Amino acid sequence: MEIKDIQNLIKFVAKSGASEVKLEMEDIKITIRTGHDDRGETTYIQQAPQMAAHAPQVIPAAPAVSAVPAESAPADEESKYITVKSPIIGTFYRRPTPDKPMFVEVGASIGTGDVLCVIEAMKLFNEIESEVSGKIVKILVDDSSPVEFDQPLFLVDPS
Repeated sequence: MEIKDIQNLIKFVAKSGASEVKLEMEDIKITIRTGHDDRGETTYIQQAPQMAAHAPQVIPAAPAVSAVPAESAPADEESKYITVKSPIIGTFYRRPTPDKPMFVEVGASIGTGDVLCVIEAMKLFNEIESEVSGKIVKILVDDSSPVEFDQPLFLVDPS
């Protein structure tokens, strides 16, 4: 199983609403738990001892029945801004390394293709690039915090 397949599996689980999915294959065991109980997303990958080959087995747990809290800010005030959302599940970092400066700050002008942050997913650091030009109005996530798929990260004023 390649990393792209695992990332697609994580995205699928996040969209499905399942609270836990386990996948066991020849030499790999993956457990994905979603953060519907406000603990954040957790992904475990464990090398299993060599056993006889089995067909992949996906065991979805019952979907969680909890509502996602709505944004507390007024919608009309933020409707003029573009929301940059997380394309993957992982840990959000505002700087490339602890000794380097932040990628962007509130008030910074950005262009299309500028790196806004990195999201670590399964020991891989994925640069998140801006798809719009504008000015950073608000950073919605704290540094080193877990983020979910499609979670808002930044508000950008395109004007």
